[in-house]
Amino acid sequence: MRLTLLALAVATVVAGTAHAADTAQLVQGELPQVTAWRRDIHQHPELSNRETRTAALVAAQLKKLGLEVHTGIAHTGVIAILKGGRPGPKLAIRADMDALPVTEDVDVPFASKAKGEYRGKQVGVMHACGHDAHTSMLLGLATVLAGMKKDLPGEVMFVFQPAEEGAPPGEQGGASLMLKEGVFRDFKPDAMFGMHVVSSLNVGTVGVRSGPAMAGSDWFKMVVHGKQTHGAMPWNGVDPVVTSAEIISTAQTIVSRKLNIGDYPAVLSFGIVEGGSRYNIVPDQVEMQGTLRTFDAGMRQQAIDNLKGIAGHIAEANGATVETQIPVGDSNPVLINNPALTARVRESIGKAIGGDHVIEAKPWMASEDFAYFANEVPSVYFWVGATPTGQDALKAPANHSPKFFMDEGALKIGMASMLQATLDYLNTPTS
Repeated sequence: MRLTLLALAVATVVAGTAHAADTAQLVQGELPQVTAWRRDIHQHPELSNRETRTAALVAAQLKKLGLEVHTGIAHTGVIAILKGGRPGPKLAIRADMDALPVTEDVDVPFASKAKGEYRGKQVGVMHACGHDAHTSMLLGLATVLAGMKKDLPGEVMFVFQPAEEGAPPGEQGGASLMLKEGVFRDFKPDAMFGMHVVSSLNVGTVGVRSGPAMAGSDWFKMVVHGKQTHGAMPWNGVDPVVTSAEIISTAQTIVSRKLNIGDYPAVLSFGIVEGGSRYNIVPDQVEMQGTLRTFDAGMRQQAIDNLKGIAGHIAEANGATVETQIPVGDSNPVLINNPALTARVRESIGKAIGGDHVIEAKPWMASEDFAYFANEVPSVYFWVGATPTGQDALKAPANHSPKFFMDEGALKIGMASMLQATLDYLNTPTS
């Protein structure tokens, strides 16, 4: 009986109607396997550019589906092409695969015990951002769509991307490297979709936003050079610690006093301050690293210029020198959702989960290298609630926390939303 009902659901969907009840049934049929994949990947997380086991699992499943599979893109990336039996548009859907250097502190049977090397140190490794869910959901979607291949309009590229969290120091990776290596050379999609589970929303809720949706990010680095001396006689040296502290403090006035944040927000944060080897020695240098987040190109450049100016003038005033590198490596662009396409996707998600459960998302200061893809083709990126119903999502441990917890109910919501959006897009003739 179950197989008969699934067959009827497939028949209805490929006929072009794509009713929410039918897509929900197709999702439900794959949910046990998707959940199993998610738990397996969660228990075996891998850091950026090191996703070898995850990529092998993904490639093996895609090959079982009879898709055209390509591996080794941007180190460990995997793509697969599904060619439908009817003419239609080309769509790409992306999931990221990498984990974070975080030691898991969540009591679940499949909690990660994995270790890895990050910046020369042994660290715990955890899917603290939900990429395990993204990968497993996209595998489930590929399975559903492959099952209706003969009557499916158009073509779909499934993009399993490594290193969304950023390539290790000295390496390239992520969406920018996939594009450099020609991921769209032979298959240029007409549109692209992506999604992310977030703890700031409850399960059953999906957030969508048109236009600038996630901030662009710049990683910066400064090295303040002073003159080493005994801590008892600081006048015999030049103190890079005090100089660095002044730079950090004064830099906070860039956002609060220099930028017009009436239209767009901005954030400047220092995350690493390293210097010194002993408590009673004034060191000869201090290294600082941080991040700048902006939604506007003009504000970004103004902030960079101000940061360099503040560092240079304070260093000079203290008799020190400073090297600044802004940005370090690739910067993530602002993620911009195509307005017309976003309106269509919002309607599709509303069909899948109910319009009352689709919210207008606020601009998110986090960045996403999906923005590189969105710069190439019209794209939509949306957010799927991960915090259990009834729990205050605003107080839930955030993505990247060792206590980040994803209610697996998010898998069903995310898959249903993406499947509905995909089928509606493929079945709707373009003008």
